[in-house]
Amino acid sequence: MRIQQLFLGVIAFMVMASGCRKDPADTDADPYHYNPDWTANSHEKRVPDYEKIFPQNNINTIEISLSAVQWSRIKANMSSLFGIPFGASVSNTPQNTSGIDPEYVDVNVKFEGKNWKNVGFRLRGNKMLGDIWNDGIYKLPFHLNFDKFEVEIPGIKNQRFYGFKEITFNPGYKDPSLLHDKLASDIFNMGGIAAPQTAFYKVYINFGAGAKYCGVYCANELPEDNLLLDKYAENSGNIYKPTSALSIFREDEFLKKNNESDADYADVQALINVLNSPSRINNPTQWHNDISHVINVEQFLKWLAISNAMVNPGGYGASAENYYIYHHSDGRFIWIPWDNNEAMSAEPGIVGAIGGNGNYGLSLSMNEVTANWPLIRYLMDDPSYFQLYKQQLSSFNNTCFSTSAINLLIDKYFNLITDAVTGSEGEQPHYTLLSSSAAFLNERTNLKNHFNSRYQLIRSYAP
Repeated sequence: MRIQQLFLGVIAFMVMASGCRKDPADTDADPYHYNPDWTANSHEKRVPDYEKIFPQNNINTIEISLSAVQWSRIKANMSSLFGIPFGASVSNTPQNTSGIDPEYVDVNVKFEGKNWKNVGFRLRGNKMLGDIWNDGIYKLPFHLNFDKFEVEIPGIKNQRFYGFKEITFNPGYKDPSLLHDKLASDIFNMGGIAAPQTAFYKVYINFGAGAKYCGVYCANELPEDNLLLDKYAENSGNIYKPTSALSIFREDEFLKKNNESDADYADVQALINVLNSPSRINNPTQWHNDISHVINVEQFLKWLAISNAMVNPGGYGASAENYYIYHHSDGRFIWIPWDNNEAMSAEPGIVGAIGGNGNYGLSLSMNEVTANWPLIRYLMDDPSYFQLYKQQLSSFNNTCFSTSAINLLIDKYFNLITDAVTGSEGEQPHYTLLSSSAAFLNERTNLKNHFNSRYQLIRSYAP
């Protein structure tokens, strides 16, 4: 084992010493000279072109090119973080316990005949990434940052992808339909909760030996990129990506995604102090008033209702990671959903098992949720907020969540991506997470049955 670790360490040092691949002209600070494909519309800071980058009626195609040295560098870095080489097939799912993200390498990205140079590319995720890496599947989750290397390479300063700085690509982990991420985001937006925009992409990746089709991905915008301006016409407040259940404040659990140089966390400290204040018991009226001034409670309850309606085992109540919060100029935090790939993967009922951990989704009544998740438990213990939650659930179920509306979405997206997933031009072994084409095709009916079942259950609970 020590010899293997030493060997991996030597490889990691050698590939890291090679540094990022840089064009010979990388000292050229004129982007129009450095990249002949550079235009103000496609490569510079501008109003984001949502229709082009996140189309709702067609699939985009993107090609990413790494060198063989860069792929070796990624493999060495992943071996260091997860403790196994690519395709190790160990029995226990490896995880990255270091808290360090996989490192970036700079790649070329091609889209609609144009080239983006020296784009930051890194793998993303933990259990998802560990599973896929362990299985030796090339359909890996990844993240693109278009100006990651602007300091080293002046020719890409403030490089954008039709107005977008960063985009995340999810491969459909544990989702034979490949639709969960897309449907969840659409359903939140339909219900009035601002969620990141998403779109389907056919992804080709050159790992150093020619481009390979890695299948259909769901691209997600980053909340800190353009979402705030697009949805709220502001972005100056603090936006956090927490790893917190909100029961106590620890600075390292609140990653700032903007205003990083400002070490002031007073806004989120106030939220946690009020949420967990003894006044909740000693003076419920005061607590009710106080909590309504630090977080948009109605907006959070609407998110909670929609999340429980479709079922989201990866959401708050089970995971302390998959959300953002933004401190709005009105003084209250706004809840932003994130990483919804596990949505629609369970069937909890109206009542849950006491002390359940939410890994199979929260029940509609959430009676099982403990004080470990105070933003749910304490709001649900307040009679007026509990009734507001049920009203939100009923309203959503009787409007956006109708069986006909959801079935139309399912049919639209299945028809859109089927040819890119199945058949001779579809996903292939070692480049797909699907067990078979039939597993994908069967999910159309399974998803429709899931949503109809949820619709009927909600009608019986909150007519």
